[in-house]
Formats: sequence, C-alpha cells, structure tokens
Amino acid sequence: MRYTRVAVGGRAVWGRVGEEDIELLSESPLEGDPSVIGSVSVADAQWLPVVVPPVFYAVGMNYPRHIAHARAETPTRPEAGYRANNALTGHRSPIVKPAEVEGRFEAEPELVAVIGRTLKHATYDEARKSVFGWTIGNDVSARTWQHQDRSFWRSKNSDTFKPMGPWIETDVDALAQTTTLRVNGEVRASFATGDMVFDPFDHIVELTKHITMHPGDVLWMGAESTCQLEPGDTVDIEISGIGVLSNPVHSEGNPS
Repeated sequence: MRYTRVAVGGRAVWGRVGEEDIELLSESPLEGDPSVIGSVSVADAQWLPVVVPPVFYAVGMNYPRHIAHARAETPTRPEAGYRANNALTGHRSPIVKPAEVEGRFEAEPELVAVIGRTLKHATYDEARKSVFGWTIGNDVSARTWQHQDRSFWRSKNSDTFKPMGPWIETDVDALAQTTTLRVNGEVRASFATGDMVFDPFDHIVELTKHITMHPGDVLWMGAESTCQLEPGDTVDIEISGIGVLSNPVHSEGNPS
C-alpha cells in the first residue's frame, strides 16, 4: 500500500495512492482505520512531505564508500542526529538554493523509515515490526556552511533542503533495493540500498535505549554518494520498489 499527504483546499489531507488517482482519507493511517472521503488525480496532486514527524532523526556516515571518500572512521555503534521539520518539502516542489550559498551544493539520496508505533527499549524484532513503511529523502547540503558553522543549523536545515516523498510504501523489502540518483536524467550515482554499516533496525534499537520513538517519527539512513546541484537542474532519486522523488532546483528569488 502507498500512502501520502496532499494539499486540498489549502489543507493537508492523507491519501492512498493508486495508478491514476489518490483516494483522500478521513485521517492518518498511522492513527486509525481511515475512510475514503474523495479523490484527486495523481497528475494534478499537490504533493506534501509524506509526514510531519514528531522527531526527525538522521544518520550520517552509514555507507562504507561514503566513509572512505570522506576519509572518516567507520562507526562502531549506531548513532543518529536530528534535522528540522522546516526543511521538509514535497515531491515536485522546488529545492531553493539560497543566494548566499557558494561552493558545493549537493544532493544525497536516502532511504527513510517511517515509524508506526510507540517504542522504548525495542528488541531488533520489535524494531523491524515498528516500521510502518518506507519513503525517499534527499539530504541537500550547503558544504561551505557545513564547514563554517559549529552545527548543521543552516547547511542541512534551511527551508526546502529536505525533500521527502512521494509516498510511504508499506509492502517492500527496502534493504533489498537499489538507490539511483539522476540529475537532468543522467545517472550520477547508483548503489545497493541495504549496503549499510548499521541498518535501520540497529539504529532503532540503539535510539530506544534512551529515547521513546513515536508513530510518524522518521529515520533517514544516509547515502553512499553525493552530487552537485545547480539552479535549473531537476534531481530524481529512485529507490526500486518504492518510487521516484523528483524536485527542480531554483535559485532564491528566481522561481524558474
């Protein structure tokens, strides 16, 4: 099953995605058993981030090739950081490059786990069962800011820097898939999605030793590769078995 959120009449509405139409739902599937209240066509949908998470967790340096490229040490235990909800944007919405950004402005294609139940002190099996479904994230980063600042407050958390979507896929073996990054239709990266140092369930087990996770929390799992983005580009991230997240890149103050 595929679930998403779309804008209808100025408000966010959950939907169940079909081939041509999105059935609009009375409530979140994370909270109950929603009924169908209408529909919109997939072609005309105004896609929103698939969920506004209570907590936005993000994993870094979780793929061997990325670690080697960065000349970083391989993690010895799973650890996650945080990102800001204001950075989230939906499928087909623009990524806006701020006017002050210079140097590397990059995309990172990431698998995202959406949590479906409340968890504390989870076992590995409980962690596996806690994932409601999977979606796709684009971890956009302004590298000069990342190196200048003491934290990631603007380099990774500026408005529109975290596209997420297009939907949550509930019926897929996410770790058996392939992640492909394309810019203007050209493949810039492709890697086995599950080739991680620590998988999502390892991270959930570690997180819930100290932090209660809740339905709607998201866990972004890092990327193997990155690539440069420029205004005018369109960046597509495909994870086989899930879908394609597509976003144009705009410069601040220039909507085209």
